Amino acid sequence: MEALIQNIINALSLSSLYALIALGMAIIFGIMRLMNFAQGDFIMVGGYAIVILADLPWPLKVLATLLVVVALALAVERLAFRPVRDSDPATLLVTSFAVAFLLQNLALIIFGSLAKATTLSPFLLEVWRIGDLAVPKRDVVMIITTLLLLAGLVAFLDRTATGVQMRAASEDFRMTQLLGVNANKIVASAFAVSGLLAAVAGLFLVSTTGTVSWNMGLNPLLVGFIASVIGGLGSLRGAVLGGFALGTITVMLQAYLPLELRPYRDAFAYSAVLLILLLRPEGLIVERTAKERV
Repeated sequence: MEALIQNIINALSLSSLYALIALGMAIIFGIMRLMNFAQGDFIMVGGYAIVILADLPWPLKVLATLLVVVALALAVERLAFRPVRDSDPATLLVTSFAVAFLLQNLALIIFGSLAKATTLSPFLLEVWRIGDLAVPKRDVVMIITTLLLLAGLVAFLDRTATGVQMRAASEDFRMTQLLGVNANKIVASAFAVSGLLAAVAGLFLVSTTGTVSWNMGLNPLLVGFIASVIGGLGSLRGAVLGGFALGTITVMLQAYLPLELRPYRDAFAYSAVLLILLLRPEGLIVERTAKERV
């Protein structure tokens, strides 16, 4: 029973991280129909912000990291994506790759290719022990923070004028513009929320691995993209569900595969993803507007 509870906690923790990454990508895709492949590098920039701000108390370090990544996301939207926003999807996609490569190479030039060791707070490295059960404080903080962020995002989208306009834009961006909604404000708000989620994911990723490198965003980017696809492209609920599904599959395979097969865990995990897509090619959740576009 203790082993099962431990695996459930581990699954919830990893799934929370995956859900944050996928949700950040889904918000941009919902409005611009753009899969932002620079999202992983927003996470990387947040990691290097923690390295630079290592001497600050952890509350200030967290706040400064959030501000840096949100400011970066807004700058990228204004300088890179806004000028080409009305272009064809291929142009937007190439722009996202260009931003990603630019951020990675800037990190290489400034910080070098070697990983930097750092930590967010010693508190997150501690463990609560209940009998034979070891519960990392980091995992509890990660799960609670993710639930609070999800609840806050739902309230923002349902109860604020900007949130309602973002939901309307995700359904029909052109019609939203014709109705007089400020498109620049909506897209910038989406990038700000996406940057905030990337910053939080970066904080958790660094607290888990203890290292920061120029390519640390590549795996989270892949995870976020896959979770968004299996959850249903354009669906925020689907992105969260896809993140939790992928995280749970990964942890359970690591826990219950025979020892000789555990090195091939990812192969089994992505085989499960392929099975999900074969059964539900449109994703686990299909929004009404996505059905209409089909």
